[in-house]
Amino acid sequence: MTHPDHALAVLRRNADLAGLAAGTFDFDLERAEHGEEVRLASGAPLTAVAGDDTGGTYFVCAGGAVLYASSEGEAGLIGAGLDEALEILFGLPGWRDHIDLDLTAGGDELEAVFDRTEDGIRDSYGPGLDADRGTLLSGLGLRRLPRRELLRRLQESLLRTEPEFLLLNAYEGCAYEPLDRLPRPPLWRTVLAPGRADLARIRADHGHRDAIAGDPVRRATVLRAAQYDRQPGDLRLLRTLLRDEARRGPTEELRLAAVLVALHGEPEDHTWLRSLRESDPDFHFLLGGFPDSAPALTRWAAEFDESDYGQDPGEEHELTWTALARRQGRTELARAALIHMLDGTGPRDEALLGCLAREFEALADLGQAIRARRLHASLQDDADRRGTALVALASLQRRHGEAEAARQSLERAVTVLDGPPPPTPPTDQPELDLGLALPEPSCQTLTWRELGLGARVTEEYLLTARAAAQLGLHETARSALRSGRAMLDALPHPTENLRRAAEAAEAAQTPAAPRPA
Repeated sequence: MTHPDHALAVLRRNADLAGLAAGTFDFDLERAEHGEEVRLASGAPLTAVAGDDTGGTYFVCAGGAVLYASSEGEAGLIGAGLDEALEILFGLPGWRDHIDLDLTAGGDELEAVFDRTEDGIRDSYGPGLDADRGTLLSGLGLRRLPRRELLRRLQESLLRTEPEFLLLNAYEGCAYEPLDRLPRPPLWRTVLAPGRADLARIRADHGHRDAIAGDPVRRATVLRAAQYDRQPGDLRLLRTLLRDEARRGPTEELRLAAVLVALHGEPEDHTWLRSLRESDPDFHFLLGGFPDSAPALTRWAAEFDESDYGQDPGEEHELTWTALARRQGRTELARAALIHMLDGTGPRDEALLGCLAREFEALADLGQAIRARRLHASLQDDADRRGTALVALASLQRRHGEAEAARQSLERAVTVLDGPPPPTPPTDQPELDLGLALPEPSCQTLTWRELGLGARVTEEYLLTARAAAQLGLHETARSALRSGRAMLDALPHPTENLRRAAEAAEAAQTPAAPRPA
């Protein structure tokens, strides 16, 4: 069995073989440097090993998979390992022109396309194509496979690019576009699949019902499956899902379950739902407009169904599926979809950007959360909302290790929240005392600094000061501490937590004394 790096090691040792690979097949070890810094969205390592004369780069990922990135911002997996990738590159020269070919086409049709490409290579720069290919395959211990088989393997690899091998521009965090245009299943189909399997399992054997309903993630997924595949015999299952979800609290899944149960219009379900709604203000709000009489139950559910749910998963907002994918533990699937959504946002997507920031934060991807929150803050016209968004941005930056950026965001937030200073009266006019009675002072209006937002900004300053000190950013730490301490002293009712945060920030400013030898 050969080592997975065997072919690459041989190429690096053998200048003649490396020259053939670079000249005829455009796999050049001397071009192993991409035009911009890139990284995988998953954070897994990747190493550039070669490039081509268009500025494209071949990377080896963890586990050996080979990823190709073009200079035009496209990327795709081209082989499960370097041996397979080289067999494709040498056996299917001009492979980038073939990636979208239809494998169901007739054999003669595909062979004619391959032949035209190779004839063009022979005529322009690779007259020794056949001999060079034989020398390389033999010298590297690789196989010569049918070109149709190589195309099939290439397309299978390309379809496996996302989510694990999604490539990003390292500076901006934007995703590379797919190298191919091959059809892929929609996100909802992948996320909904386990719920559909569980739903079929329960329908075949009710003994599975309690175990599936008792698992919050499986329950949520099977509820979605039942939403899009409704059968009259599911009422008992839906009641079980509803009651188990009610123990979790006022969730979106609870309202969905309530609607699906209510569509059956049974009086006993009206009684139970009404008692649930009256048991808690949050439940009362969640089940808004609930009817007083059982005969109106079906109409209430149908109106909710039409406005919020429906029976076509393709019409559901993508955030529904990314959130469910995250709950299922499919972190990279959720991350890839969210990054594509963020890349496609525009000035009208202010509300969506806030949601994306929260979803990235739930994934612990603070870098992408910062990108979303920065855009979100820039779109706020109202001073209070922009200031609040900047404070949220500062919190993310601090936790991401960007203490100076966090301090600057807090300074911007304070400037925005304070607003412009009041106009100064002209000094060249004489003051007139007309002897008029002064108006009675009105009730004092508290400023944002004296309210909850002021406490939040104070805390962020203090936490940023401590974080900066721990990073060795002493000037940033001192500046943040001064601002935080000034705001703390001005708070009418500072909490004990804020006082402790100030003490911790001040303690962090002084390096620990060296221990005696």
